[in-house]
Amino acid sequence: MLSSPATALAQILVAALLAFPATSARAVESPWVKTDKADIRLISAGAGADGASRAGVEIRMARGWHTYWRYPGDAGIPPRFDWSGSSNLAAAEIRWPAPARIAVEGGIESIGYTDSVLFPVLIRPVDAAKPVALRLRIDFGVCDKICIPASAKVAIDIPPGSGKRQPTLDAAEARVPSVAKLADDALPRVIAAKLEPGKPPRALIEIAVTPGKPFDLFAEGPAGDWALPLPKLVEHKDGRARFAIPIEGAPSGASPTPVKLRLTLVSGSKAVESLVPLD
Repeated sequence: MLSSPATALAQILVAALLAFPATSARAVESPWVKTDKADIRLISAGAGADGASRAGVEIRMARGWHTYWRYPGDAGIPPRFDWSGSSNLAAAEIRWPAPARIAVEGGIESIGYTDSVLFPVLIRPVDAAKPVALRLRIDFGVCDKICIPASAKVAIDIPPGSGKRQPTLDAAEARVPSVAKLADDALPRVIAAKLEPGKPPRALIEIAVTPGKPFDLFAEGPAGDWALPLPKLVEHKDGRARFAIPIEGAPSGASPTPVKLRLTLVSGSKAVESLVPLD
């Protein structure tokens, strides 16, 4: 049976679409790069109308191994992201998913991620009409009973105007703490922080969480070169809790007592980040 000219043209168009799928319908993923105890890749949901791209750095570790948050706690090596090999890249903003407390031998506690983590990255191009050639060198630590320094290079090209949803990236972005103020009423929230005199002085942090949900608190100084101890839970009742933080670890030349603390409160699947003055 002979087909009509219109039918034949439609068949040709369908075949062409199948052979050359639109870049806007695909997420971009690099191949996995293997290190001793971890694999690394870059993914992207593509660029939006303003040219900004949602991307992510995914680390998949050997079972039971962990890597670190931006502040590693008592010990550890935070990841270092080097984008200098990229082109058409104006900025790459790393966003940190809510971490967990990790017990290490000898009473040492670290802060980080076990088994796997995906760091969302907001990519801004120099020219939104051109692709971004994203080139990353990442240096990080992978630990279990021992710690192994790791390094890898990964790369993807993000075409302009190719934005779409990416479920893996969506899930990681949902784990990034939202910014909260002390006046906010939502749960979880930091209520107040008080400085208690002593040698050393300590900060007492009051929080409110949803009853029955697991929770934890992490503290950072006003700059990245502080090394505060991990907060210790001292009281918990009816959705209210208090943590104590010895004020130690000031960098050389800084005041021994910070004016503010950067607090990350994790409760169940929710997390908030607050910059809190020490009263």
